[in-house]
Formats: sequence, structure tokens, C-alpha cells
Amino acid sequence: MIRILLAEDDGAMRMHLTRALERSGYAVVPVECGNDAFDLVQAGEQFDLLLTDIVMPGMDGIELAQKVSVTAPGTRVMFITGFSAVTLRAGEALPQAKVLSKPFHLRDLVLEVDRMFEEASAGRL
Repeated sequence: MIRILLAEDDGAMRMHLTRALERSGYAVVPVECGNDAFDLVQAGEQFDLLLTDIVMPGMDGIELAQKVSVTAPGTRVMFITGFSAVTLRAGEALPQAKVLSKPFHLRDLVLEVDRMFEEASAGRL
């Protein structure tokens, strides 16, 4: 089962994203900040995808993604943000990462995650 580490500081958003992804067959570990997410990765937890908000208190999503890419280089990254100004910064920091701008429909999020893993599977054939 594909494991997703979800870092989102908004509790309601975190709950909705978790439910939508779990209903689609993904295992989701939700945390409320970048520091908590990175602690899990440092402890050796394995995730296929880091799904992170960019703007969060403490460690932001870009710093989190950069640290995760060093500690667990096989982890894919998708940013979610409601701030268009930080989208460019995210693309510069991790060009291989996907960026999904808020507001988005939960169905669109699930489709993007599905697409990420379908592409990876197709590349291995």
C-alpha cells in the first residue's frame, strides 16, 4: 500500500485530505507541522509521498521537502498552497515536485496522486 506523509497545519483541511486519500486506498499519516513530519522520516518511517502545505509555522513545506529529499531520496513530493507567490519558490527549490494550488477539489488531489504513481509504474515496465 502506498504511504503518504501529510503535513498540513489547518486541522480541518488535514482531516478532509486524509479522508479523501484513505477512501482512495492510500495509507495516510497526518501531522500538523513540518517538524513533526521530519521527525517521522528521521526515525526511519518510510513514505512514498510527502504531501505538504508550503506555508506552515516552524519548518515550512519547502524546507521540509528539501530535508526529506536528502534523508529519504526516494520519497516523491507534492506541495499544496493557497499562496501563488510561493509556488515559484517551491518549483525552484524542488523542480521535480508537483504543486497543487488551493482551492482545489479533493477529487483533483486524488487524481494527481494517482497520476504520480501511475507514471512511476509505467516507467518501470
